[in-house]
Amino acid sequence: MRTRQLLDSHPARDDEALRRVLEDASMGRWEGPRDLLASTGSDWDRRIFRLQVLAEAGARLRFADTWAKAEPRSPHALALLANVQALRAMIAGPDSGRALMEEAWATCRTALGAWPQDVAPLVVMLALLRTHAPNRNTLDRVWKEIKQRDPWNREAHHEVVTFLFSRHHGRPGEAAWWADEQASTAPQGLPIAVLPLVVLAEAHRSRQELNQRTYGLTIHPWVECPQIDLVLERWWRYRSPQPHACFADDANYLAHALSFAGRHREALEVFDAIGPYATQVPWSYCGQAGDLFLRHRAWAYSPPRRRRP
Repeated sequence: MRTRQLLDSHPARDDEALRRVLEDASMGRWEGPRDLLASTGSDWDRRIFRLQVLAEAGARLRFADTWAKAEPRSPHALALLANVQALRAMIAGPDSGRALMEEAWATCRTALGAWPQDVAPLVVMLALLRTHAPNRNTLDRVWKEIKQRDPWNREAHHEVVTFLFSRHHGRPGEAAWWADEQASTAPQGLPIAVLPLVVLAEAHRSRQELNQRTYGLTIHPWVECPQIDLVLERWWRYRSPQPHACFADDANYLAHALSFAGRHREALEVFDAIGPYATQVPWSYCGQAGDLFLRHRAWAYSPPRRRRP
């Protein structure tokens, strides 16, 4: 379906049920989030995505707090409140947000007590560790708990690799090594294969930040990039026909890499699958995100140029 769709920046993307619930939540009603999360069940991938999107609204509103007071033993209310509290702690920063971090951590533990199998509170803990308490032993313990519940959880893997970025708490090369290991050992068809592209984009962003004068936008690591073919072989060609919740994020990394490698014809299929859901990252690491997405999408859709005889 090669259409020149306008971009859609709604945080729920193609999750129509979540879009409707966000309208309720914006008016302070928590019954919609309750019913949505209950119906999501143990689809951890979709549950985590919905919790994170709801938390973005809940961080500035009070519907999550009100719900948790009304139903203090609800694992769904507690999981949402943990996400909201963690987001508020991260917005406040490492110093001012310390008390909020401890509050969010305690809510995560309470949520796990209400539903021990739930992966969502553990993913929140990974984010809190990155922002407020970079303790490797605690990180290992939380990671072990996640692996016991959902060994190839997409969001948990992204949290760990972000923790290992050099700008956070990783040693040079550590994030790349870990991402490569996870991508090569994950079952075929899973988006874990995209992790090396995430690290590559972060390395590009970091080099630009450190060497703004000598490292220009025309210099980048995606030409002759073996990680692209790994993503195509390990994920894209064997992906599930039912897209995972953060499909747009992962597909944008692949479309971005193919585009900057000059492989626009191959990127066409990826742009088709993305539809209107362009993401800021990684496009923003190379310029204006929306403009770059539209430009490269147009190049992918344009017919190949005829060579002169």
